[in-house]
Amino acid sequence: MKITVLAGGISPERDVSLCSASLISNALLSKGHEVAFVDVYEGTEETDLKKCFLKPDSGKSFSYSIPETEPDLDALIASHGGRKELIGPGVLDLCKMADAVFIGCHGGMGENGRLQAVLDCYDIPYTGSGYLGCAMAMDKHLSKTLLLQFNIPTADWVIFDPEKHSIDMIKKDIGFPCVVKPIGCGSSCGVSIVHDESEWGPAITYSTKYEKTCLIEKMIHGREFSIGVLDGKALPIIEIRPKQGFYDYKNKYQANATEEICPAPLTDEQTAEAQSLAVAVHNTLGLGNYSRVDFILSEEDGKFYCLEANNLPGMTPNSLIPQEARAAGIGYEDLCEKLVLSASRKV
Repeated sequence: MKITVLAGGISPERDVSLCSASLISNALLSKGHEVAFVDVYEGTEETDLKKCFLKPDSGKSFSYSIPETEPDLDALIASHGGRKELIGPGVLDLCKMADAVFIGCHGGMGENGRLQAVLDCYDIPYTGSGYLGCAMAMDKHLSKTLLLQFNIPTADWVIFDPEKHSIDMIKKDIGFPCVVKPIGCGSSCGVSIVHDESEWGPAITYSTKYEKTCLIEKMIHGREFSIGVLDGKALPIIEIRPKQGFYDYKNKYQANATEEICPAPLTDEQTAEAQSLAVAVHNTLGLGNYSRVDFILSEEDGKFYCLEANNLPGMTPNSLIPQEARAAGIGYEDLCEKLVLSASRKV
């Protein structure tokens, strides 16, 4: 197959995407496919797009390391003459030339449904969820509202606009400690835990760096778990134990910052319950051939609370879904190929 792998873009999760997509590309090359790797924002200046597709025997590979800090998107845009167009030159043509597109983007247009909608307009097959499922999963307020409608536990929350609301509303409706996060970002970009009023201002500043409106969530103390859903079935559960602080951007992507245990040490009853909830979340949001759902097991009442669903989770070999797939007997290269072979049009 000829496969175009899309990466990067103008998103706080740009570096995570470039790392995932590089390794996805290498995996697909190792399985005998021709691969074109392209940054969805930067595009390509190559005039003969056929040359963008690497042959499996080319001897070339891709690599990218995730820095400790989030990318400077303003500098990226400035380096391209201030261009605000989200899709760069040659990208759509490379997608049209491929048998399928592997969306290796995270956040922004790659995960909120806009990229999927564009590909649908051109009848281009792609991996992951369709535009509607992406839009619902990426909007934390909308997804949590839908989960409650189907009796899936999630932490209490309010929407906070710094220009309209005051901290008094948070004290009354949520209290401290609480979690401050942008409504539509992933990879813990813009997320802070606020223990008291002294930490409130910096947390709001950090969150509104990405989006004007924040989601303020009641903090639930307990153990954190993540569960992949592949072709409608839950994978083995992974437990996440950061060595310091919480599972923020640095702890997610820097080596040895977090202990990840798979299969998670849970009872059979807890495992069945959490896996059932993960599939329920996946189906409620109308997600595609794979997703990842994150939970907290409350130490107060023993219930699993859904934190969020990820419609395009990280895909490095050490990311959570590949670890879970490995525990189920599916190697990384096989997983990447499985996802792209099942790529189809989404509605």
